[in-house]
Amino acid sequence: MSDDSTPDTSQPAGTDSDTGANAPTLGSDGSGSLRPERRASRDKLKADARRVSRETGKNLGKLDYSRPRHPSEDEPENNTQYPHNTHPILVPGIAIDEQRRRYSLDKVIFAVAGTLTVAFVIWGITSPSSVASVAQTAYDWATMNVGWFFNVVAIIILVALLILAFSSYGKIPLGKDDEKAEFSTFSWVAMLFAAGIGIGVLFFGPSEPLTYFISPPPLTNDPESTEALHGAMAQTYFHWGFHAWAMYALVGGAIAYAAYRRGRSLLLSSIFQTLFGKRQSEGFAGKLVDIFAIVATLFGTAAALGIAAMQIGTGVSIVSGAGPMTNNMLVVIICVLTVGFIISAVSGVSKGIRYLSSINIILTVGIVALVLFLGPTLFLLNLLPSALMEYLGSLFDMMGRSLSWGAETQEFQSVWTVYYWAWWISWSPFVGTFIARISRGRSIRQFILGTIFIPSTLLFVAYGIMGGTSIWMYREGAAGFSDSMAAPEVFFTLIDNLPFVEWLPFVAIVVLAIFFITSADSASVVMGMLTSRGDQEPKKWVVVFWGLVMSGIAVVMLLLGNASALEGLQQLVIVTAVPFAIIMLFIIVAWFKELRTDPLALRREYAQNAVDNAVVAGADRYGDDFALQVVQTDPGDGANGGIDSEHEDYTGWYQRTNADGEPVGYDYETGEWADGWTPETTDAEADGDDEPEATSARSEVDGQPESRVTE
Repeated sequence: MSDDSTPDTSQPAGTDSDTGANAPTLGSDGSGSLRPERRASRDKLKADARRVSRETGKNLGKLDYSRPRHPSEDEPENNTQYPHNTHPILVPGIAIDEQRRRYSLDKVIFAVAGTLTVAFVIWGITSPSSVASVAQTAYDWATMNVGWFFNVVAIIILVALLILAFSSYGKIPLGKDDEKAEFSTFSWVAMLFAAGIGIGVLFFGPSEPLTYFISPPPLTNDPESTEALHGAMAQTYFHWGFHAWAMYALVGGAIAYAAYRRGRSLLLSSIFQTLFGKRQSEGFAGKLVDIFAIVATLFGTAAALGIAAMQIGTGVSIVSGAGPMTNNMLVVIICVLTVGFIISAVSGVSKGIRYLSSINIILTVGIVALVLFLGPTLFLLNLLPSALMEYLGSLFDMMGRSLSWGAETQEFQSVWTVYYWAWWISWSPFVGTFIARISRGRSIRQFILGTIFIPSTLLFVAYGIMGGTSIWMYREGAAGFSDSMAAPEVFFTLIDNLPFVEWLPFVAIVVLAIFFITSADSASVVMGMLTSRGDQEPKKWVVVFWGLVMSGIAVVMLLLGNASALEGLQQLVIVTAVPFAIIMLFIIVAWFKELRTDPLALRREYAQNAVDNAVVAGADRYGDDFALQVVQTDPGDGANGGIDSEHEDYTGWYQRTNADGEPVGYDYETGEWADGWTPETTDAEADGDDEPEATSARSEVDGQPESRVTE
């Protein structure tokens, strides 16, 4: 397809340039009939055309689309109007930091979320037993009656994302065309891992497989059998693997696309603009969604931090031999760690959070490697591939378990599988928003496959080594192992049985503390963004405020209700997964709908239509001797294939405005604003300037180009 200057369209493609007479329509013998040697199957021609169009369209996202030229005097004038005179397929994307948006504290969201927080804390202070009772009742109802729905949602999300990743939409970037990833792959994976899993990798990695080995899921294997060993690993992988990370990837990918490709706020509500319109998504309904995300993040993280502090305290008690931890000692631990995560949070994502996450993943890999080489190495090397194959082989079986399998299976599902699905769903606003913040510049395919499979693979290896070692030690009668151990006890008993590493428990305490810090600082930053209208770098005092509130809730629940109040809080957070599971289904619909109008998707569709038609027509008329050329066509006969490129679905999103929402001229090729605004200036200064003389420096789009054939 030639990219030279557009030919003079007064002479249609397929004419004799010397005589001006029409070239033969069907063949070169001048008779108007098709030469016998060039008579071919029309179906084969069409199939070849589709293949050529696909090959041609593969690299369309990398082409340099120059601005349209002015029509010549002989060409009809085109009256098509687009924002900034820019056709939808020529828009390179809009990043959130290129928008003229005033970031400030959203007083409505801040006030409502704060009021709900204070009300809950007062409830917990005055009647902690009531909190636990109400939470237990709501939790039991949700897991018993809505458990099947959580299973269905988990399956739909995973399947939808895999379809999206391997479709043509997978090449669309979470950013502008050709934008590079903001963080290195190592830093990105480290932050994914720290925010999404945190302290669980060391505590639940050894303990959960051991639990399933001793008490397998109903109707599966005999306790403590060889089959139970592999089944225990598969069940653990099922709860912590692909499904969990798919939930995070859905929310994170949709938010990242809206913010870094469409230029919207880094908010959960921005996803739904394509479904419900700008007024609803930025109005009352959108604020409700963002308030819900803040409350779920705040209480979910507070409960997790309180329980994590208790687990760290148990570890300190085991290592130091100081006896059971008191509540006062736990409060001291929380306060010390709070100082650490606030310092990390206010330093920003690119500094404190990234550095701590990188350090922690290195230390975690080191601990897991020591367990592998100092533990039952040969046993573990045999177990890892077997456990993975068992997981993949029994995946559909585990996905299908429900109440229909009997009361015992239902009870197991409620305590374990449904609990995990609800927990991942309730945490997805927090983790998803954070993942969106760190994933700018990656393609949708890289993002989805990376978010689902890289952390899952790391977890499979880590949990296989830690869980396999704990089961092996239990079977061999290692010192300290029993069938009724708490999660922290299993981990510290495991490393206590390793040779030559008396110092390892102290390193483990440091790793656990950093996991605590990286989860909490990520949550503080996310809540700061949600209450600051999606500001990527929220004000430090807002971040500090939410960090203190989060720790304060954990401390109050510990002092007044001990573990029962924290568990009640955790159960209430899980109940919030019921409405958010429905929201996640809407996210799938909204994201797929918006991708249909993405500039890169439109370019490929235009290319396929144009090349399809041109190759079939060229082979039909000229056999092998034809080339493709871009010429202007009559309206309706172009490469758009019936797409109404002037429709608001295609054009409404890239009209640039000032901070007050008023349209302002913009040149997409130079990045210049018609009123002279730059990121270094303020909107107040820009508003004082004269009105721009024109909405844009771009010329009118000269028709709808189509690939035509010439001899």
